Amino acid sequence: MNDQQKQEQSSGMRDQEIRAALDQHWAASDANDFETEHRIYHEDAVLEYPQSGERTRGRSNIQNQRASQPSNKRFSIRRIIGSGDLWVTEFVLTYDSKPSYTVSIMEFKGDKVARETQYFADPFVAPAFRAQWVERMDS
Repeated sequence: MNDQQKQEQSSGMRDQEIRAALDQHWAASDANDFETEHRIYHEDAVLEYPQSGERTRGRSNIQNQRASQPSNKRFSIRRIIGSGDLWVTEFVLTYDSKPSYTVSIMEFKGDKVARETQYFADPFVAPAFRAQWVERMDS
């Protein structure tokens, strides 16, 4: 096996490990298991919510602000894509029965998240004028 093949194999194994960590993270998020949910972050990780203009620094602050959320929340993962240091998760985050379509962009340093940015979008009714060109998707 040459050096390039070894590097590709190593990279593929790392991607599998990160994907497993992401699966565990989102399952823990849905279960309100805050300890397991936040193992994926570096101690000095940064979380940003651009729509509200908030930045949270440090894994413990990220965990504490999420644990203090008073709403009943559920996570439904639509898809996870990525490789190397950049991973994107699309999911529906439901707070007290109100869905929000969400995108999480995670930047890894080693095997932990160094930075995460989350965007949130409320569902909306599709306008009738587009009906002839689109197909309906399950929500």
